[in-house]
Amino acid sequence: MTASPPATTPDVATPDPAQRQPAPRTTHQVVNQPPERVDVNEYLDFPVLREAVHAFGGDWGEERLVEAGAHVGTAAFQHAAERANIHEPVLHTHDRRGRRLDEVEYDPAYHEVLAAAVERGAHTGAWAEPGPGANVVRGAVFSLFSQVEPGHACPVSMTHAAVPSLRHAPELAAVWEPRLLSSGYDGTPAAPGDKPGVLVGMAMTEKQGGSDVRANTTAAVPVGSDGTSLLTGHKWFCSAPMSDAFLVLAQAGGEDAGPPGSPTCFLVPRVLEDGTRNAFRIQRLKDKLGNRSNASAEVELDGTVGYLVGEPGRGVRTIIEMVSRTRLDCVHGSAAGMRQGVAEALWHADHRSAFGAHLVDQPAMTAVLADLALESEAATLTSMRLAAAYDAETDAERAFRRLATAVSKFWVCQRGPHHAFEAMECLGGNGYTEAFPLARRYREQPVMAIWEGSGNVIALDVLRAMAREPESVEAFRAELGTTAGAHPALDAHVARTQRLLTELAGSDDGAQQAQARRVVESLAVALQASLMVRHAPSGSAEAFVAARLGEDRGAGYGVLPAGTDCRAVLARHRRR
Repeated sequence: MTASPPATTPDVATPDPAQRQPAPRTTHQVVNQPPERVDVNEYLDFPVLREAVHAFGGDWGEERLVEAGAHVGTAAFQHAAERANIHEPVLHTHDRRGRRLDEVEYDPAYHEVLAAAVERGAHTGAWAEPGPGANVVRGAVFSLFSQVEPGHACPVSMTHAAVPSLRHAPELAAVWEPRLLSSGYDGTPAAPGDKPGVLVGMAMTEKQGGSDVRANTTAAVPVGSDGTSLLTGHKWFCSAPMSDAFLVLAQAGGEDAGPPGSPTCFLVPRVLEDGTRNAFRIQRLKDKLGNRSNASAEVELDGTVGYLVGEPGRGVRTIIEMVSRTRLDCVHGSAAGMRQGVAEALWHADHRSAFGAHLVDQPAMTAVLADLALESEAATLTSMRLAAAYDAETDAERAFRRLATAVSKFWVCQRGPHHAFEAMECLGGNGYTEAFPLARRYREQPVMAIWEGSGNVIALDVLRAMAREPESVEAFRAELGTTAGAHPALDAHVARTQRLLTELAGSDDGAQQAQARRVVESLAVALQASLMVRHAPSGSAEAFVAARLGEDRGAGYGVLPAGTDCRAVLARHRRR
């Protein structure tokens, strides 16, 4: 068989091996992505907050607020906030030898954040330096830290709020209050007298009662004439279980216990004065939607030492101001979350281009950003006005804050989750990832609406305040009266609200409860609009009133009246 001849090949030169490689191409050149928003001053970059602080008597705190704003804006602090949420708390019930530990291990970053906040008085600065504007400055510091890392704000807030409750037990307060007012922090479990400062938490709710603390079954048995009792029971929610002490409600025993269903307040240390660990059994940590850096636990009390705070059987009365102040911090925290949303969305829109223009210059996006900014501005003014009401110890201001705190807590905290979603959407796909802070904020905002009373609880509390403390309604009316005649749409809304209140007063209990949310919303928006008219530039105030109270108002964000100067609105949310 004859072999086939070899195939012929073209007469060409063999190419150089280097020339056979494909031309180099760039496969991962990052363009059109905003730079990192780090090393900014969160106070100076937010003129709305700065102006509100000055308007409500906190101008003397300017230097410390500038320093705090710079600190929370650093890349290092932002990284610590991220780590504290990525590396979540871990419960250790026992050591490896089988001894009870009941300790929660936090990432060191969480302690960094908490120590920085305590050092700057975010917890009890208003008590340590009382005077005009003290709660305004403290509230602003609290807000700056909460804007970047909200989880640590839980023990910070409870420590601030515990002071007035402790004062119902003067001898106890004489020992513990200086510890609370200290700016030192040590996160390890130790005798409270050996620490540079302490934090106080709460363990109020039980699985069968929730907000109905009068249904609590935890029992307290007196063991001494000095108010010491041993507590036995189970607490369904204990926030910040590594705090140094907790205010706890229990049904007291003894002759002076009060009628059934009248709980008593106790201070329960984690570690006793001699260094002995109190019986504070952490059963498990809650697996929460958000608020991940902060542990919340179920706790078993089994012969746990507690010290009487206030009168036996008057526990609810003892903690009532504590509840009011933690509700105020819910407003601060929600407003701070709105500020974070606006800051991050505006930064993205300023630096990101699409379809031939920067996002911030495209009218649809500009309208959404401006509307988010207006909501943030109204919430910030509300939070600072409330803080000022806690600085002025007059009958009128006490009456105003009684109603206004509950009204604002309901509305601002209810608005928070929707605001977070819209801000997150401005970042597109980036916003929906955990690499950016707005995903964390979206999961965080609902807790402020639930903590210290969910919507219905707050709305019913507003009805209770109006019925039992009519002076609070008059104080609220007087507040709205400061802008009477300034804007026709606001005047019309206030008139509708007054008619609603009159109708409510003539209704039976069931009808009142059914209308409770409507009443609270109407009061809240009236207060915000009044504050905007008083303190915001006329263009911003006009846009807010038209968007929230006008006949053609929209249900979502970005529905602003024609002719709104969105750029002027946004200018108040950048450093000038």
